[in-house]
Amino acid sequence: MLDKIKWWFPLALIILLAAAVLAWPSEAEAAEAAAPNPVLVIDAGHGGADGGAVATDGTLESDLNLDIALRLEALAAFWGVDTVMTRNGEEIDYPAQATTLAAMKRADQYARVALVNSTAGAVLISIHQNNYPAAAAGGIQVFYGSVTGSDALAAALQENLTGQLCSNTRRLAEPIDSSIYLMKKANCTAVLVECGFLSNPDDLSQLKTGEYRLELATVILASYLQYIQGMTT
Repeated sequence: MLDKIKWWFPLALIILLAAAVLAWPSEAEAAEAAAPNPVLVIDAGHGGADGGAVATDGTLESDLNLDIALRLEALAAFWGVDTVMTRNGEEIDYPAQATTLAAMKRADQYARVALVNSTAGAVLISIHQNNYPAAAAGGIQVFYGSVTGSDALAAALQENLTGQLCSNTRRLAEPIDSSIYLMKKANCTAVLVECGFLSNPDDLSQLKTGEYRLELATVILASYLQYIQGMTT
C-alpha cells in the first residue's frame, strides 16, 4: 500500500521540517530532562472489520488512514523520531469473544487505549477522514483532547495544514467530542486530524493521490517536531 516515496514535495514543507529538526534537542539535553523522551504514537483510524466512512466510489476511510500513517512512520524513521503504530495493516486480531461488529470495534479501541497509555512519553496523533451529507463541506480540521499540550499541538497542525495544503478553509482546531473513546481515555497529549471529506469530490480526488498523502504526512511530522521543540525551549 505504501507507494514509493517521492522527495520532491514543496520547498515550504522542506524548510518547515528542516527548521524543526535542526532545533531537536541533543541526546545530552534529553538525558537531563526529567520527563521521558517523546514518542509519536500514530493511530490509523478504523481498520479490520471497521472500514470507517465510505466514499461514493467505494474508497474506504481505513485504507487512506493507514496509507497516511505509514508514510508518516517512514518519514519519522528517516528523521530519527521514535514512533509506535496502533496498527500496521488492515487486519486486526480480535479476541475470540468479539463476535459482532460492535464488540470488535470496542475491543479494538480498548487495545489502542492500552497501547497509548502504556507508552512512556506518548504523543498521540490519530489519522481520520471526514464525511458529511452535503458534498460542499470540505477541508482539513484538527481536534484535541483534554490533556495539557493537546490544544497547542492541534493549533500547530491546523495552522500548518491549512497554510500549506488547504488555504481556502477557515476551520479552526477544536476540542474533540467526549464520545470519541480513544481521545477521551488517552492520558497523554492527543490530537485527531480529519485530513479531508470523502463526501467532497475535490478532497477525495486529492486524497486518492500518493503525492498529496505524502504532503499530509510531511506537514503532520513537521508540526509534531515544531510542538516538541516548543516543549524544550
